[in-house]
Amino acid sequence: MGIEIREVINAADRKQFINLQFKIYKGNPYWAPPIKSDEIKSLEPKHNPAFRFCKAKFWLAFQDKECVGRIGAIINEKYNEKMSASIGRISRIEFIDQEDVSNALFQTAEQWLKSQGMKEVQGPLGFTNLDTQGLLIEGFDHLQSVASVYHLPYYKDHFQRLGYEKEIDWLEFRLTMEGVPEKAAKLADLIKQRYHLKTLSFTRSKDLIPNGPRIFKLLNSAFEDLFSVTAFDDTMIEYYSNKYFKIINPNYVKLIETNDGELVGFIICVPSLSKAMQKANGSLLPFGFIPVMKALKHPEEMDIFLTAVDPKMQGTGVPALLINEIHQTIHANHIKFVETTGIFETNHKAIQHWKNYDHIQHKRRRCYKKPL
Repeated sequence: MGIEIREVINAADRKQFINLQFKIYKGNPYWAPPIKSDEIKSLEPKHNPAFRFCKAKFWLAFQDKECVGRIGAIINEKYNEKMSASIGRISRIEFIDQEDVSNALFQTAEQWLKSQGMKEVQGPLGFTNLDTQGLLIEGFDHLQSVASVYHLPYYKDHFQRLGYEKEIDWLEFRLTMEGVPEKAAKLADLIKQRYHLKTLSFTRSKDLIPNGPRIFKLLNSAFEDLFSVTAFDDTMIEYYSNKYFKIINPNYVKLIETNDGELVGFIICVPSLSKAMQKANGSLLPFGFIPVMKALKHPEEMDIFLTAVDPKMQGTGVPALLINEIHQTIHANHIKFVETTGIFETNHKAIQHWKNYDHIQHKRRRCYKKPL
């Protein structure tokens, strides 16, 4: 049977778009299912404010009336304006291991991007750099972090066959966090004294949340020149704060300030929700919230969700200070393992920090590119 491509245009289509991944990864012990309702909302302009500066379309592939693939195409107009470029993105791609299916999906997305004047396609990428990014190309036998992605090994073969080449990779690490090294603690104290810095720690969400705008302002400054990044405006800050702050345990957030109150660095770790999400299987109701709440309150492992340092403070040791501060809290709570959720392979300074720990580099995600 031939492959039929249908555009996602209504609620039933969006539900089918989200459900496909649950079929493809059913029984896979390494995939962490998302919450279906959150995924659906990300496709709807009324819920996702990124549609204010992004154009997007999504499609489903059918074979003999069975849904066998999906793809999205996004044009981030803010990013193209920033880069003086005409670059489109493919996003949220899933498909069975069949060439005519991937051929039809990619062709559909690429043709639409070309019709919109795009000269190049990159991806997989989402609406922003806090959306889904990259294709897993290494680490298929490791549990996915909920802030990362999972794909099956054959996906990369289809990308390469269709003429896609590497743009950049993200690396993910697994760290064993045992006793806090005395040398690291002394170095942290020295950095604080030399640059007149102090650490802010939190025990209550209501004390952390007011710092959200400051955190995103610093994030904008620190990430300004990174690949695929556009600055977050107030609307996007509110959107992501509401989306992510609900899974943040304030004990695992550290802010670094000058004595004058200027924020110069932060690190946010979140309890690993991967196993809890597997138990929830796409829904928090009626009982899916139970394993999630247990993981949030009593974490066994942590994910380094986000960290940033003021560009003016690069080279001062602030990253080492942040890691030492969060390490002490993690150690005090008897948590042994921490996962990073994606570091650009070109960020050699950040990667260098992990050499002080027992670690493995166990996952790699890739962004591909292709001229149109």
